Amino acid sequence: MLSSLVSGQVPQLPDAKPKDVSESVSTDKPSPGVHSLTAADVEAFLEGIVPLQLQRDDIAGAVVTVVKDRKVLFAKGYGYSDVASKKPVSVDETLFRPGSVSKLFTWTAVMQLVEQGKLDLNRDVNEYLDFKIPEAFGKPITLKDILSHTPGFEEQIKDLFSFDQTSPNLGDYVKTHIPRRIYVPGTTPAYSNYGTALAGYIVERVSGQPFNDYIAEHIFKPLGMTRSTFAQPLPADLAPLMSSGYKLGSDEAQKFEMIGAFPAGSLSSPAGDMARFMLAHLQEGQLEGARILNPETARQMHSRLFGLDDAANGMAHGFYEESRNGRRIIGHGGDTIQFHSDLHLIPEEGVGFFVSYNSAGKGQVSGRSILWEAFMDRYFPDTRAEQPTLESSKANAQAVSGSYMVSRRPEGSFLRSIALLGEATVYPNEDGTVSVDALTDPNGKPKRWREVAPMTFRDVNGQDVLVFKPDQDGRMQLIVPYPFMVFHRVGVMENGKILLPVVGISLLIMLLTLVLWPISWFVRRHYGHKLELTAMDWKLRLGERLVFAFNLIFIIGLAVIFSFVEGGRLELFSDAGLKWIYLLQFIGVLGAIGTLLILYNAFRAWTGSQYTIWGKLRATLFVLACLGFLWFAFAANMYHFTSTY
Repeated sequence: MLSSLVSGQVPQLPDAKPKDVSESVSTDKPSPGVHSLTAADVEAFLEGIVPLQLQRDDIAGAVVTVVKDRKVLFAKGYGYSDVASKKPVSVDETLFRPGSVSKLFTWTAVMQLVEQGKLDLNRDVNEYLDFKIPEAFGKPITLKDILSHTPGFEEQIKDLFSFDQTSPNLGDYVKTHIPRRIYVPGTTPAYSNYGTALAGYIVERVSGQPFNDYIAEHIFKPLGMTRSTFAQPLPADLAPLMSSGYKLGSDEAQKFEMIGAFPAGSLSSPAGDMARFMLAHLQEGQLEGARILNPETARQMHSRLFGLDDAANGMAHGFYEESRNGRRIIGHGGDTIQFHSDLHLIPEEGVGFFVSYNSAGKGQVSGRSILWEAFMDRYFPDTRAEQPTLESSKANAQAVSGSYMVSRRPEGSFLRSIALLGEATVYPNEDGTVSVDALTDPNGKPKRWREVAPMTFRDVNGQDVLVFKPDQDGRMQLIVPYPFMVFHRVGVMENGKILLPVVGISLLIMLLTLVLWPISWFVRRHYGHKLELTAMDWKLRLGERLVFAFNLIFIIGLAVIFSFVEGGRLELFSDAGLKWIYLLQFIGVLGAIGTLLILYNAFRAWTGSQYTIWGKLRATLFVLACLGFLWFAFAANMYHFTSTY
């Protein structure tokens, strides 16, 4: 679950595909014009993929809707909304949770207020708030920054999800969960749920209506989205329509998820309503005579707002680009713990595509990416000429190799360890291509990328492009196809591929020392041997073991908390669990301070005459173990006490 909270989520590239659905979709591209985008062909196409995905990935149910030429072309539910009762998914009645696709409604509300002159995208957001986002970098945050996910906030996980059925208070949330600012606004994409929640709170304050009421009156009502709501818990008339959510379709149904930053992801909606929202955006803000945006505002919302490179996808005004096969595509994905969704628009073709699954399934991620790519290759195949590989490919593949850390990450808390251990590794191949361990083909093997323009690499078997480009500070960036985040190359001190074995060996030394301590005592007792130690030596010996015990309790305790959260104990990542986290961190600090004792003992060992060479080497090994552990702990900010993480 942590991977779904930080994007995502251990942070990983959302392009990773499930290993076990690869056989369900052919990788051969059809010739242009072979398949027409008709209701009959779409139905036949989807019938060959979606039921197989549900079966093989152990997913309870899904829904797909396609719109084209101002009408719904295809809409169908698959599987069950409730497995126990065998209740089938209904396109028009069954509510799904599209997660972060909800953000598009928040951004639409913002743009409505912009066209009314009530909001200015270039003004400091503090001017619209009744509290203050702390200053940083000498530059204010604007709504443009928030729309493009470049306000510079760190990732935040605390209170993002819960199963407490108390309606969250938006004002309280945004005032008590202000993230640390780690980037200059407008420079670095780092996906932010808090930023969207802040935008929703601004909609509340400027409109004078609670966020849920505003969306209902100004978007749902005019579009005829009669069964959609942001309310948590669900209203009594909609609750019976809600699909159950599952980790696996064969598991028990999970509780209704409550989302603290609810403008960022609390929408509940049937696919039929989502089709109406897509149609409105494809028709420049109107549907069946009702208008939610003026044409010029809709065009502005769909236009590119921020990008790190012209060759890479960029952010529109809330939508993000995901262009493919020579077509410009805008859309948004969304994940809760249980539901996994995508919304794609091809404005020039008048086509929209929405898919949602009510289970995580047993694949690495949902098969929705495979489904969408197959849809594009069938109906909008790539007809562009093949780009040749540059002669500089081998040299540049070597130049960009290394470990890269994602920009979307917790920075000022112990959760930085997730980003540290989830770094992406870029490495050269013998044929001059590069691979990224986090980017895999459906068969689970890393993709190969060849250089088609200076420092621009294209998937050998696909459409996606990676761009390597120094940032404003000269650090090499890995610009991925998803423009709401970027990866920065890290040095040795932050290299998770080095830190993980170092901390693993360090902890193993500490654990073996503690385990062998009583064993050696029994062995000596059995043979009648005694250690000839002074009182000081006994105290230092005991102190060493206590330091090792503190370090092990600290790291194992945090690992247990992570595992409980993965298992659904979300309250541990809330104020209710903060006391346990603080207790473990206090124990960890005791272990860190105890490193001084380990150093002192090593000094005595090497300067005194009572120690054998084995005693000196053992004392040195203990120092190295503690320093290795401290290296990881400080790199991961594990000793930073904070109530916001």
